[in-house]
Amino acid sequence: MNLVDSCGWLEYFADAPNASYFAKPIEDIKNLLVPSICILEVFKSVVKQKGEDAALQAIAIMIQGRTVELDIAIALNAAKVGLEYKLPLADSVILATAKANNAILWTQDADFKNIAGIKYIDKNKL
Repeated sequence: MNLVDSCGWLEYFADAPNASYFAKPIEDIKNLLVPSICILEVFKSVVKQKGEDAALQAIAIMIQGRTVELDIAIALNAAKVGLEYKLPLADSVILATAKANNAILWTQDADFKNIAGIKYIDKNKL
């Protein structure tokens, strides 16, 4: 299973330099997990930049994968990994969701750079 961090989704939707890196896991819909917190972050960002219609179109693409809600188990594990890796709240939830589902986390967020098992690409690589 694959899980793309919010920044990866935004990169993909903007057709930014690392978009092709995120296309592989995003377009493999059968193996795609989408944390509800990523839906929140992407919706908020796209509404701010392009308006609600564009944001709703982005979310329609995201929910083609399997949405994973924040439950108590993920919340408690998010608190633990957040403390362990000194992650912000949303990143903690995303990492805990990936771990709970044995998913590969794809990201360009430097907060994840040194965590084992993460597919990380430098945002400034290109």
